This record gives sequence, structure tokens and C-alpha cells, in this order.
Amino acid sequence: MSSAGEDTSGDLALDRLVFFSDAVFAIAVTLLVLDIKIPELAGETIAGEWRKLAALWPSVFAFVLSFLVIGRFWIGHHERFRPLRAYDRRLMWPNMLYLMAIAWMPFASALLGRNLGRFVPALVYNLSLVVLSLLGFWLARRIQQVLRAPGALPDALDLVLASLLCVALTFALPAMSQWGMITIPLWARLRKRLAAPAAPQTS
Repeated sequence: MSSAGEDTSGDLALDRLVFFSDAVFAIAVTLLVLDIKIPELAGETIAGEWRKLAALWPSVFAFVLSFLVIGRFWIGHHERFRPLRAYDRRLMWPNMLYLMAIAWMPFASALLGRNLGRFVPALVYNLSLVVLSLLGFWLARRIQQVLRAPGALPDALDLVLASLLCVALTFALPAMSQWGMITIPLWARLRKRLAAPAAPQTS
């Protein structure tokens, strides 16, 4: 017998939820490249053409950074939904708000790319990461409840910690603060070390 939160329509409802989520992720990463404006090269020397292309590097950096960030969040979303076998309506709003944060990222990325190194754009971008990671953590907790599988949520927690570090770095190094996201493996390693049982002491 299904629980009150489940929909007996089965896989179709779950498939629609996942397909819609994947579509939002796909559109978000596609929109990122639209902020890289094609330069007008007519009348330029070869050196001038290279200079105009080189001037695009902040937007290219923001594109690569945000593509990898959104890709990282998509991997987490994919892994959390993979064990689900039935739709549960309790997932709808956590997932919808999570996707809203994903859809916001192209704007935050464009703002960062056009103003690279400035405090407010960096803070807006990093706060967007915090909101996104917190919503991802909430979604992961809700999926855990649906699966009735209590326990730690290490992957989602690592993203929260890394995004909070990005915000902290903004106040010292706004131009480099987004690199806090590369610390995710370090958080995972620290978490595993703290969770490991202490070695028995020998007399």
C-alpha cells in the first residue's frame, strides 16, 4: 500500500519530474554562453583581433566556472534521484525551488563576468551558491525522508560548506573567492577523517 505522500500513477510522474529538472539544467548551462558577446573584428589588424578576443576572458572565465558549478549540482541532483522508484509529491516544492536557484545562475554568472574582481558581483554570485547549496541540502533531506533512509548527507553538506567559504573569501579576495568551490574534495576528506573510528590503543 502506498503512503499518503505517494502518487499511484507511478513512474510517469517521477519521469516528468526528472525530465523537467534536466531541461532546466540544460537550459541554464546553455544560457551561460550567451553572455560571451561576439566582437566586431572588421577593420582590425591581426593583433587587434587577438586583443579583442583576449578582452573576452572575464566572460569566458565566468562561463567555464558556472558550467562546472552547475554541472556539479546536476551530478548531485542525479545521484539523489537515482534510488527513487516512485513519485512523491513531497519532492515537488523542494525540487522546484532548487531549480529556480539553478535558473538564476546565468544572471549571477553574467554579472560576475562583466565585473570580475568587484566586491558586489562576487558577493551576489557567492550568495547565490549558498542559496543553491542550501536548497540542494533541503532537497536531499526530503529525498532521504521519502526513501526512509536516515543518515548523513555528506555530498550536499560539502557543497554548503564550500559555498560558505566562497562568501567568506569575498571579503578578502573578491577576484578569487569563487575558487572556494574547489575545496569540496578537502571537506570530504576532512569529514571522512573525522568519521573514521579511532585506532585501538595498544598497551
